[in-house]
Amino acid sequence: MKKIVNTLSAAALAVSMSTAVQAADEVNVAYFLEWATPNLIAKNEGAYDDALGVPVNWTAFEAGTQMTEAMLSGDIDISYSQGLAPFITAINSNTPIKMVAIAVQYSANPCVVKTGAGIDSSNASELEGQTVAVPLSTMADYSFRMQMRALDVDVSKITVVDQVPADAAVSLADGSVVMACGFGGLAIASMLESGDQLMSSEEMVDAGIISFDVVSVSEKFAQENPEMIKAFLDVTEEANAAFAADQGKIGILATESGMTEEGTMTQMSDFVMPSAEQQLNEYFNEGGLASVAIGVVGNAFATPENPARDDYSATIDTSFLK
Repeated sequence: MKKIVNTLSAAALAVSMSTAVQAADEVNVAYFLEWATPNLIAKNEGAYDDALGVPVNWTAFEAGTQMTEAMLSGDIDISYSQGLAPFITAINSNTPIKMVAIAVQYSANPCVVKTGAGIDSSNASELEGQTVAVPLSTMADYSFRMQMRALDVDVSKITVVDQVPADAAVSLADGSVVMACGFGGLAIASMLESGDQLMSSEEMVDAGIISFDVVSVSEKFAQENPEMIKAFLDVTEEANAAFAADQGKIGILATESGMTEEGTMTQMSDFVMPSAEQQLNEYFNEGGLASVAIGVVGNAFATPENPARDDYSATIDTSFLK
């Protein structure tokens, strides 16, 4: 997390919003519990309500695919930290949403093998013919696929059960599956009580497997409320910078995340919150991290019914970062 660039204070943003046409009288935001991002402190303190000039309602979801469905139905306007995989899956199926920023970069989600299975990264091909639990079309699914590719395992020979992380942890514990992949501090901790990671974080990084989540919005909301999106991203960046400088509000963040302070700090040690400047110069530039990853994920999650696009640039709008 680097020094903030071109960030307005919440008060200044509130003033700037007062002169804008506000088509929305409230804003509905999707987020994850067990996912400790500093903007939850701003949520707790009402900074988003002040900056956007309207009530901001936050709803917790279990998976990014659920966020997509909620945006499609009109129940959610902004999804914070939606995984790249569910975002791209939605884009491949022509869902009217756009990526407007990067929320957080982190090591790829782990897959945990049950104790006693006798399977690790050295003999991962033994997963073939077995049953594993994976929340499909999420970044955990992306990590699973990338790990299988790195370890030369044929995914078509594995029975994959679609389960949210909490349920996958239960299935791993009771032996219904030999491996579970997921995300979220408590769910991963629960999985690790029943087994060990197939690939370590270091092994995944060495294999080029990294992950990041995005901030996505419905096209309708973006068209009608561009100033609100900019204000939302500015408050988020201010919250990231404030926490990077001083972790004194870790208690608030832990409470908002539904985790312990220790678990929150452990999880966040792996998080990178890129500034707006970094996003424009390192992620969304030609050949940048996001530009490359979008193409990779787009092809990984393509289907005959929802093929990959030749160009995903039209689904990204970085104007709100400027």
